[in-house]
Amino acid sequence: MSFDFCNSDIKRFMLEGSFGIEKESLRVDERGYLSHTKHPFQNNPNIDRDFCENQVEIVTDICDSTDKLYAHLTELHNTLISTLGRLETGRELLWLFSSPPYIKSEKDIPVASFKGILKGKELYRQYLAKKYGSKKMLFSGIHFNFSFGEKLMNVCYSKYGKSSYREYKDSVYLELAKKLMRYSWLTVYLTAASPIMDSSYFYEAVTGKTVITPYSSVRCSDIGYWNDFIPVLRYESVSAYTDSIVKYIDKGMLKSFSELYYPIRLKCVGENLPENFYTSGINHIELRTLDLNPLSPIGIKKEDIEFLHILILYLMSLDDEEFDDDEQLRAVNNVKSAARYDDNTMIKFYGDTFSVKDCALKVLDNICKFFEKLCMSGPAENIEYQKDKILNNKRYAEIIRNKFGDNFIEKGLQLSSDYAEFKGMEVASYV
Repeated sequence: MSFDFCNSDIKRFMLEGSFGIEKESLRVDERGYLSHTKHPFQNNPNIDRDFCENQVEIVTDICDSTDKLYAHLTELHNTLISTLGRLETGRELLWLFSSPPYIKSEKDIPVASFKGILKGKELYRQYLAKKYGSKKMLFSGIHFNFSFGEKLMNVCYSKYGKSSYREYKDSVYLELAKKLMRYSWLTVYLTAASPIMDSSYFYEAVTGKTVITPYSSVRCSDIGYWNDFIPVLRYESVSAYTDSIVKYIDKGMLKSFSELYYPIRLKCVGENLPENFYTSGINHIELRTLDLNPLSPIGIKKEDIEFLHILILYLMSLDDEEFDDDEQLRAVNNVKSAARYDDNTMIKFYGDTFSVKDCALKVLDNICKFFEKLCMSGPAENIEYQKDKILNNKRYAEIIRNKFGDNFIEKGLQLSSDYAEFKGMEVASYV
């Protein structure tokens, strides 16, 4: 089911697609404690709440390029921090890190409040708090949503499709989900940005002590944002995929599709419900491994958004392969290994064992060669940016550990304040 991008008809439309981002962040007061004011964006459809009342979630419109996506995310982010800076209840800041700030106790975390027909959303959050602990739900990150352009899909369907268009489209996204899951360790390694924590996450009432963790991404590590079991999913068809998740719901291991805390999720049109998958199929794919990057004023570098698109295109040029139970478990373990700070941590990839650093460089070289074959220079420049992180000590986690490791919260608050004052601009001393 791979795409032959050397074919001129396919190459013509390969860069087209639909892009969206969901970005979670915590609201804090000027002392670094979680805000206890009500969500101040009730009338903005692009700024919602996630787990708790003070965890805002920017949801961009669907954009037709990464340039437009970045611009729209910047606009929404600046609206958010401007509003927080002039609240009648007092100035608030947007916490820029995936790891939470000061936490007084579990009771300090106000679950998002909903009324009327939406009350079920609040009850679901209470269930999550009881099952996983409220503290773990404070980890914030970025979800990248993507779908291929219809022109590209139609050209590929005319060349490769053997059944209905919907079945072909479903099969493309099922294949992409397998490939992205197998390579999810790479996106973690290249974008991890949460190597430090405040002591209050681990020890109640002990605030202000910076904890240097053994991780580059606590959120994606083995102590981070995961289900209490490793799901094994089926990718033979959209029905098989849906059934494999419903099985865990029927056994009481998951409450709903939304509780599948997995690096890659397939999404349907409308609410994330089994019946919508069965009736409408797959609409797009969601990548969930991205930490907030405090080295960017809006939480993510434009180069990393572009890299996700580059990676997707490269993966769709590769042949489809089996993704059996053992491979799925290995893929999850590779993500957790890539979330460790030591880049000599070993992963198992295609039957061999590599350090995550060496494996990343090898994959990046392969991606670069693929685009060079297509005579496309833009992706090659991006790959050099990714390699530079690895070869010249510019991984985000390493910079953050060096800059914030001696006083995480106070320096983090200062950066949040600087970004609020100079919105949309990078603060040179931290870049």
